[in-house]
Order: sequence, then C-alpha cells, then structure tokens
Amino acid sequence: MKFEIRNKVIKYHKQINFNKAQHFFFEKQWDSTLVYSMKQLSSRNSLELFNYCHYFRAISFFEKKIFKEAKKEFKLISPNFKFYYKVNFSLGEIALEQGDFNIALSNFNEVENLSKDFYDFKKSTVFHNLGLCYLHLEKYDKAEEYLFKSAKLQEVQKDTILLIGSYMDIANLYYIQYKDDEAIPYFEKAYHLSKKVKSFELKQNATLNMAVVEENRKNFPLALTYRKEYEAWKDSLNDQNKVWAIADLEKKFAIKQKQKEVNVLAAENKAKIAERNGFLISSVLLFVLLGTGVYFYRQKIRSNKIILAQKNELDELNATKDKLFSIVSHDLRSSVNALKVSNSKLLDNLESKNYTELDVLLHKNSSIASGAYNLLDNLLNWALLQTQQSYFYQESLHLSSIVQHVEYNYKPLMLNKNISFVINVAASDYVFADLDSLKIIIRNFLDNAIKFSKENGTISIYSRPASEEFCYLVIEDTGLGMNEARRKELLKETILLSKKQNDDIIGTGLGMQLCKSLIRKNEGTLDIESEEGVGTKIIIGLPKFKNHG
Repeated sequence: MKFEIRNKVIKYHKQINFNKAQHFFFEKQWDSTLVYSMKQLSSRNSLELFNYCHYFRAISFFEKKIFKEAKKEFKLISPNFKFYYKVNFSLGEIALEQGDFNIALSNFNEVENLSKDFYDFKKSTVFHNLGLCYLHLEKYDKAEEYLFKSAKLQEVQKDTILLIGSYMDIANLYYIQYKDDEAIPYFEKAYHLSKKVKSFELKQNATLNMAVVEENRKNFPLALTYRKEYEAWKDSLNDQNKVWAIADLEKKFAIKQKQKEVNVLAAENKAKIAERNGFLISSVLLFVLLGTGVYFYRQKIRSNKIILAQKNELDELNATKDKLFSIVSHDLRSSVNALKVSNSKLLDNLESKNYTELDVLLHKNSSIASGAYNLLDNLLNWALLQTQQSYFYQESLHLSSIVQHVEYNYKPLMLNKNISFVINVAASDYVFADLDSLKIIIRNFLDNAIKFSKENGTISIYSRPASEEFCYLVIEDTGLGMNEARRKELLKETILLSKKQNDDIIGTGLGMQLCKSLIRKNEGTLDIESEEGVGTKIIIGLPKFKNHG
C-alpha cells in the first residue's frame, strides 16, 4: 500500500494537503493526519483522493481508539477503493472490540475469501480473529478449527508473540468446555514461550493463567509461586508504564522546549524582518528626500540662472535705454541748435536780401526738421512696441502699392540730392503683414538709403525671386556702404546703437532696431549685403498671403 500511495503523491503533486496527510499517516502522527486530510477534503477532489483521505482519517481514529468516528470514516469509502479489503478487516476488528461478533465474522469472512495476491498482512491474524468470533459465539468446533490454523501459520512463521496469544486462546477454548487436560498443555506452552519475549503483559497473563490452573488443581504452593511471579511481572509492567509515562512527559517537555526555541527564533526573525523593513523604508524615505532636495536644488539653480539672465537682460535694456535717451536727446539738441543757427543766418540774409543763400538755408532747415521728425516718430513707435500698446493686424497687402505710397513722401528729399529712384516690384507679390508696421519698415530703410547716399546717387526698390513661403523686397543704394563687422553688428538681435559718423547725419540706430522688431513680429526675415564705398542692399523677407489665387 505504501508504494501505491507514493505513486499517488507523484500523480497529485500539486495537492499539498494530500501529500502532507500521507506523510503524517506513515509517520503515525495521527492528529496531523486528521488535520491535513480534512483540509484536502474541503477542496474539490477526485473520487480516488476522496477515498484515500477518508481511509487516512478512519485509521487515525482507529489507532486513537475512537471507534465510532473510525466506523463513520470507513463507511464513507467507496467499495471500488483498491484497498477496500483493509476497510473490511478494520471494521471486523472494531466489531470484535465492541462485541458485535456476527458483524465481525461477516467482515473477516470477506477478507478470508480473497485470493493470495491481495494479502499484504498476516493471514494468521485473520484466522485468529475468526477463531475468537466463533469462540465468543460459542461455536467451539469452528473456533478450534481457526485457532489451530492460526497457530500453525504462526509456528511456521516463528511469530512467538502472536503464537503465545493463540496458545492462550486455545487453552481458554478448552478450559471453558472443562477440558482441563487439553487446556493445561497450551497454558504451559504459552507460559514457557513468554519467557522468551520482553512483553511484560504477555508474561503477566501467562503466569496468571498458570496460577489459576494450579489453584484449581489444589496445588496451592505452586499456585503461590506463580502468584508471586505474576505480581513481579505486574510490578515490572507498572514500572515500565511509569518509565513510558515519564519518557512521554520528557518527550512532551522537550517538544515544548523546542517549541519555545522555535517561538523565540520566530520572534527574533520577526524583529529582524521588522528591522530590515524599517531600514528599507528609512532608505527609501532618505532616497526620496535626497531626490526631492536635489530636484528643488536644481530648480533653484535653474531659477537663479533665469533670474540672473533676466537681470542681465534688464540691465542691458536699462543701459540701452539710458544710452538711447542720451543719444536721442543729444541728437535732438544738435538738430534744434542747428535750426537755431540756421534761422539766425536766415534772418541776416533776409535783411540783406541775399536770396541765393536764403534758398540754401531753407533747404537745409527742411532736411534738419525732417531728420528730427523721423527720429521722434521712430522713438514713439519703438516705445509703443516695447509697451505692447501698438495696434497690430496682419492682412493681405499688395507690396507694390505700399512701396509707391511710401515713395511719394520721399520724392522731395531725393530730388533735393538729385538721387535717381527706380521701382521694380512685381505686381503679383502679395504679403501677409501689418500695414502700419510694413510702412514703418520701408520708410526707415528708404530714409537711411537717402541719408547715406551721395548726391547724384541711385536708389532702387525691387523684388527678388520669391520662395515658396516668402516674398523678398530689396532696397538698394549707391551710398557709403559698410564693412563686414558693421554689417554683422546691425543684424544682431540685441539693441546696439550706432554712432554718428559726422555731424550732419543722425545715427542712433533706433530705426534699425525698430525695423528688426517689426520684421520679427510679422514673422519675416532681414539680411544685409554691403560693401564699403560701393553701397548697401537691404533684403526684407515677408510671408506670402497663401490664400491669394
């Protein structure tokens, strides 16, 4: 059976409770067997596992002498259980123990009729139990038959302990029938065999039987001798029971001590686990705090960098503003002073009626006033742009028409310097821009072209081939031009104010910065091509109006 159950363990290796139940079953730890077999039964099981678990429980109750519960468990086992003959045998032993001899006889007969292949326990035990059943049922012939069958098998097997029991049962069989002559030899055989075994209980029973026999024979001295020997074996049995009881107590005490050690170790493990978990939690918290600190430190550094950059930019803007107002005020003062001086000369020439000089002075005054007006106009527009108060609305604009509008206002200045003016802007160019800001851009660059052009020079405004996204407007003059360093300086994003090259030219650079800001706001581009002493090309890229056909 053990081999068969081991195979079931392999088959049902995932059934942990079944594996534990069978382990404790073979270790004869009946309480643990009952616990784990019940756990297995509480889950869904196959019929095979169901039968094994009830068998484990039935045997456990049987060994604990709880026969009522054992019978209940045995009866729950299916008749097709491979080891059902063991169920019959155990039920027979329970019935024999409880005095239900007919039921016991029925169960043992079932086992007796099995073929030899099914026997994995002693057949002599079956015969002996059958003999006892018949003996209690007072069927002495059948009892004698089975008891002798049992004794013969035990003699062959040299099973001394069982043979002593058989001899005493045979002796009792004869004795209750008053066949003393046949009974006494078996009492004697049992007594002599008991000398060879260590069982105090068998020695005691065999000796007591001999004492009773001698008393019935009226051989009291010998009966007394057997009585004394009986008492000695009884004392030995009691001592042995005491030793076993003490050993059992010591075992239980050792188990309790071991359990205490296990509990202490478990408590230590819990403390270590708690300590480890506390350390891990502390480490995680420390890591989080460290990470948070690093994050906020980096944020602070980043904020400080931004604040520092903003401060530097603000300082630069303030410095530029101060420089701007310094230059603007100086240039306006220079322009007003020039007008004052020119007006004094104008009054003198008016008194002397020098009309030729008057004409020159009037033109000069007009030029000075125009320059001062443009400076103030740019200053106003720049201030509005910086304070985000200017009106701005992008729309579809016909580029050629805008250029012609601006050119109309500057014709007198160009005629005064005898400058040739050529417009060649493609009639098909439409741009997406703000009208006022576009006029300011063209006006400033045209004003600069006139300002930096010599007499008899040429100014051209024309279109370059457009790209997919931009139209390009070029304002070209044959004026003073500039070197490469100056060209790059003018294209920088920062506000860099130019210096006056001579007393006749107002050059704050405010107009250039205003134009760059407005071009950027219109999502355009700016480029400069220039050569010193040859002239300058201002190239303005403006977004196309894409919806135009």
